[in-house]
Amino acid sequence: MSKFGMYVKFSAKPGQRDALVQILLDGAAAAQSVKECEIYIVNVSDTEPDTVWVTEVWSHEEAHAASLAQEETKASIQLAMPLIAGVEATQIRPVGGKGYSIA
Repeated sequence: MSKFGMYVKFSAKPGQRDALVQILLDGAAAAQSVKECEIYIVNVSDTEPDTVWVTEVWSHEEAHAASLAQEETKASIQLAMPLIAGVEATQIRPVGGKGYSIA
């Protein structure tokens, strides 16, 4: 089974980036105990003040889907929705690199 990843670009409503970042960081903290979530990094752009990027790598796509069904995840999404102006997601298939284990 191949790994599953995503790059997600969140466009926050003006002035809401930091609040959105905190919700996403809380999600990253919760993901620490999820073995199938291998990477969950929240990034901000220095040139786009309302943009937040999330980089995710999961052991398999089903694990990612299961995470979205968790009550804690659903609650975080509900908190974040009023802060978000738009979302662009790109699914990826990680194949290797520094800090990444294929096993």
